[in-house]
Amino acid sequence: MNLHISNTKQDVAQEFSKFLIDFAQDKEKVTVALSGGSTPKVIFDILAADFGDKVDWSKFYFFWGDERCVAPTDEQSNYKMTVDHLFSKIEIPEANIFRIQGENNPQFEAQRYGLVLEKELRMENEVPQFDLVILGMGDDGHTASIFPHEIELWDSDAWCAVATHPDSGQKRVTITGDVINNAATVAFLITGKSKAEKIKTIFNKEDGYLQYPASLVAPVDGELHWFMDTEASQGIQN
Repeated sequence: MNLHISNTKQDVAQEFSKFLIDFAQDKEKVTVALSGGSTPKVIFDILAADFGDKVDWSKFYFFWGDERCVAPTDEQSNYKMTVDHLFSKIEIPEANIFRIQGENNPQFEAQRYGLVLEKELRMENEVPQFDLVILGMGDDGHTASIFPHEIELWDSDAWCAVATHPDSGQKRVTITGDVINNAATVAFLITGKSKAEKIKTIFNKEDGYLQYPASLVAPVDGELHWFMDTEASQGIQN
C-alpha cells in the first residue's frame, strides 16, 4: 500500500496529476478506468491546463469504472464531466475513448461493456487488465458503483454489473471486483472530512469494515495507492 496525504483537495489533485503523467511516461499504451466525482473534476482541469500540450495523449485509452444510466449530455454523466473538463481541451483520438453508453438498457449495456473490456484490454489471470483503475469512495464506503446493500456485486462472474443507488433508485453500470483487483495499479482519490470515519474503520479493520465495498480493494498482483487530504485521513494519521 502506498499512502499519499496532501493538505487540501487541490493538493491531492496536483499530486495525482503528476503521478499519472509520470506513470505513463515510459509506456507506449496506457489503459485507464476513470472515476466521476469532485476530485477527478479538479484533476481533469489541472491535466488540461498544465499538461494539455505537453503530453502525447494518443497513447492514453480511457474507459470508466462506472456510469449513471443517463444520456451522455446529461449533467449527471461522468462522461460529460470528463469531456467538459478534459477531452474538449486536449488532442486525443476519439477512438481512444470507450464510454459506457448509459442511455442503453442497463443489462444490455453491462454485457456490451464487458465485451468491450475483453476486446480492448489485455487478459491477465483470465480477466481484463487495466494499467490503472481510478476509484473514489462515498460517505457510505461504496466504490465504483458497488454499494454496501449490493456488496454481492463485487463477486459477480461478469466484468460489469448493473447497480442501483440505494436512495434514488437510479441504475448504474459498474465494473466488478475481479476487474478492479486485477488492475496493474489501483488509485483511490478521497477527500473531505465526511470520508474520515469510513477510512479509519477500513484502515484499522474495525468491526464491520468488510461491509464497505472499498475495503475489498486489494490488487492481486498490482499496486494500491491512496491519495487523500488531511481531512479524509485524520483518523489514520498516527
